[in-house]
Amino acid sequence: MARKMVETGNWLIPQFDYGVPFWGKPPLHTWLSAAGMQVFGTTEAAARLPILLTALAILFLIWAWVRDTVGTNTALVATVVLATMAMFFGASAFVMTDMPMTLGTTLVMIGFWRAAIDSDSHWGYAVFLGLAIGMLAKGPVAVVLCAIPVTLWLMVTWNWGVLRRLPWTGGMALLMVLIVPWYLAAEIATPGFLHYFLIGEHVQRFLTPGWQGDLYGSGHQEAMGTIWLFWLMAALPWSLIPAVLLARPKRLAGAFRQDRSGWLVYLLLWSLSPLMLFTPASNILAAYVLPGLPAAAILLVVLSSQVLGLRPNRASRIGFAVAGLAMFSSFLALTIGLVFAPQQMRLKSDKGLVAAAMTAHPDAPLYTVGGRSFSAEFYSHGRARAIDEADFARLAGNGAPTAFSVSPSMTTTAEALGLENMGEYGRHVLFVTRPVKEVK
Repeated sequence: MARKMVETGNWLIPQFDYGVPFWGKPPLHTWLSAAGMQVFGTTEAAARLPILLTALAILFLIWAWVRDTVGTNTALVATVVLATMAMFFGASAFVMTDMPMTLGTTLVMIGFWRAAIDSDSHWGYAVFLGLAIGMLAKGPVAVVLCAIPVTLWLMVTWNWGVLRRLPWTGGMALLMVLIVPWYLAAEIATPGFLHYFLIGEHVQRFLTPGWQGDLYGSGHQEAMGTIWLFWLMAALPWSLIPAVLLARPKRLAGAFRQDRSGWLVYLLLWSLSPLMLFTPASNILAAYVLPGLPAAAILLVVLSSQVLGLRPNRASRIGFAVAGLAMFSSFLALTIGLVFAPQQMRLKSDKGLVAAAMTAHPDAPLYTVGGRSFSAEFYSHGRARAIDEADFARLAGNGAPTAFSVSPSMTTTAEALGLENMGEYGRHVLFVTRPVKEVK
C-alpha cells in the first residue's frame, strides 16, 4: 500500500489494490513507509526504516523517563530489556500499525505521569499529541488502551484531582486539529469508511468469532484468553521473570505497599491494559500486546531490584551484559538468516521469485495462482496479478511469454500444461512459458 501511495501520488487514502480504498486502519504507518520510499527508493529497507525510528523514539522516551524517576542505571537496564523483548525487536521492522500506535500510547502514559504527578505542564500536551498519533495509527483502540490504566489508577489511588493539571482546552484543540481533517476527508472521499472502520474493525472484529465482514482478508480466530499466551511469547526471554517474582509474594506485596507515589501500580496497570482489553476478544494477533511492553520492561527491572535484591554491583553488571549480548547476538543471527537465507527459512517473501521471473521473461506479466501475493506485487512494482486456476490453464496455453507463481501442490498441474519449472522460492514455485519453438 505504501508503494502504491508513492506510485499513484494518492497520499489521502491507502489503496488495498489500485482504485480500492483500504478502510481497515488509518494511514500513519502507510505514510511513514511511503515517506521512506519516497526519499530512499522503493526497497524493503526504505519501507522499514521509519518504523525502526518509531521504535528508537519509544526506547528514548522510556530511558529519559526512568532516568529522571529512579536513576540512570535502572533506565539503561529497562531500555535494554525492552529492546530485547522478542515482539518489540521484531515489530521494530514490521510494516504494521502496532509500533507507531505504541509510540502514541507511550507518549500518552509518560506525558500523563509527568504532567499530572510531576506537575510538568509542558508534558500535558504530550498526552493529546500521543492520542492523535494513536488515532492516526490504529484508531480509537489507542484511546481505550490508555484510558483503561489511567482510569483504574485514578480509582485505586483516588487521586482524581490531578486531572485538573492537564491542558484540556488547548490539548483537545490540538487533538481535533490533528485527527478530524483526515477522518472527514476519508469519509468524503470514500463514503462508508467511518461505519466500517468504527463498527466493523472496533466492535465486530473482536467480539465476533470468525468475523466474515473483513473486506481485506479474514479474521484471526483464537480462543478467548489467548492474549496472555501471546504476552508470554512476546516478552521472551524476560517473560520468565514474573514467575520468579511471584515466588516471593511477601516481598512483592511489600514493594507495592512501600511505593507511596503509586508508580508501580501505574506501570502494572499500563502493562496489563492490552491483556485486559483483548482477553474476551476472539480475533487477535500477538502484536496486540506491544503497547504494554514498555511498562512491563520497567516494572520487571524495578521489581527485580526490590524483590530479588539485585544491585548494580560488578557481578550483576557482568551478568546483565552477558545476557544482553547473548540476546542481541541471537537477534543478529536471526536477522542475517532472514536476509541471506530467506528460502531456507520459508519466509512469505517472493523477492527471489520475482527476480527470477524478471530474468527469465523481463517484460512478461507475473501471475500468482490461487490468491494474491502482496510480496510479489511489491517486488514486481505492481506487475504481479492474482488469477484463479481456470485462468491459469488459459494463460499458460496462449503462447505469450508469461511467469506463474504456484503452490508446491500445483507443480504437477503446471508441468502438464507444458510450463518450465524454474525452481522453488520460499513457499511458491516459479513456472514460465517455454519459447514457442520448444512447445510440443
